[in-house]
Amino acid sequence: MTPVAAARAVDPERATLDKAAAENFPVAPFFLPRPWRDDLMAVYGFARLVDDIGDGDLAPGGADARLLGVSEEAAEDRLTLLDAFEADLNRVFDPAGPEPRHPLLRRLRPTVRRHALTPAPFLGLIAANRQDQLVKRYETYDDLLAYCELSANPVGRLVLAVTGTSTPERVRRSDAVCTALQIVEHLQDVAEDLDRDRVYLPATDMKRFHVREADLAVPTAGASVRALVAYQARRARDLLDEGAPLVGSVRGRLRLLLAGFVAGGRAALHAIAAAEYDVLPGPPKPGKVQLLREAGATLRGKG
Repeated sequence: MTPVAAARAVDPERATLDKAAAENFPVAPFFLPRPWRDDLMAVYGFARLVDDIGDGDLAPGGADARLLGVSEEAAEDRLTLLDAFEADLNRVFDPAGPEPRHPLLRRLRPTVRRHALTPAPFLGLIAANRQDQLVKRYETYDDLLAYCELSANPVGRLVLAVTGTSTPERVRRSDAVCTALQIVEHLQDVAEDLDRDRVYLPATDMKRFHVREADLAVPTAGASVRALVAYQARRARDLLDEGAPLVGSVRGRLRLLLAGFVAGGRAALHAIAAAEYDVLPGPPKPGKVQLLREAGATLRGKG
């Protein structure tokens, strides 16, 4: 084990939080007020850890399983880990009960109390990761949207709740942005997801474009795969456009944060298009210049 891996095994909380720097979107940028940054990092820690459990990407050494009270024999069973994680989440919302076992959930507890957060969005993220263990393919686009309702939309709702700006209209716009970002991530990660035996391209769309799963397992995408990816990218672009007015509905530093989310999605779509929709060699990633350009356009209400 390398020194870095050994350090992460000793401190799984830091190992999880450090992943924020590699995300496609700003998690808790410096320009936000410190209380917001702390609370957003607490929410991020939960969301990142539950995804890492679902993807089998926990820090080496089994520390997270031990913290959750899962035996060494069951530490590789993702559904068992998710059940234990949900049980620990219940401790977050039980003011009379014991402290949560995992430090990331102990970090979350004051955030939940400060903003009167409800369990629903957190349970949605756990449910999405349970679904990932049981559902490997999606028949229709509507099926995929239902998955995104669990896997992505809760994050935006939590951001609005933490910043005290949640309204029904903002939630609707936020859901569109978050679903778009999830679809974009799926497009970037087609090859990686296939390695995990997951396909997030709807089967009906694959049939429409005459794409078979074998076509996704090659080094370079053919014309049919590129056409399918371009079609899904347009859907994501439309969702981002639907959600973009969320940015103009708020003021101050929160507006910059939300513009960063929208701009991150648009910049990633630009990178996918620049790769001529060939996502199979690896995730097309936008450069900083493109990201700044998209952020400026989003803040101006363009894009």
